[in-house]
Amino acid sequence: MRIGEVAAAAGVSVRVLRYYEEQGLLSAQRSPSGQRHYGETAVDRVKLIQQLYAAGLSSKAVAKLLPCVDTKTSTPEVRGRLKHERERIDRQIQELLAARAELDKVIHNAENPGSGYTYVA
Repeated sequence: MRIGEVAAAAGVSVRVLRYYEEQGLLSAQRSPSGQRHYGETAVDRVKLIQQLYAAGLSSKAVAKLLPCVDTKTSTPEVRGRLKHERERIDRQIQELLAARAELDKVIHNAENPGSGYTYVA
């Protein structure tokens, strides 16, 4: 696949793919004219990288974890890092759920007369 095809299929910009290559997170073969060509798994890899970024992992952390995904092997250090990141994500999820619950209260009170909120239609 060409770079534009991967970008479109993964929902990212071409610039993002180039950045991932610079960081060693994604690789492409080069044609004689210098065009990038990606393998069939490139879209899934980009989506995984995006998920890891969205979860708050840095590019360095992602770079350390991807070899585990690629080889389907891990070291005690990698497993420890994965567990640490999972615990951090769990804390973040709990904080987001608490924030959502507070928003739900405000919305409920704002939509119900007699709750002490001034209701403006």
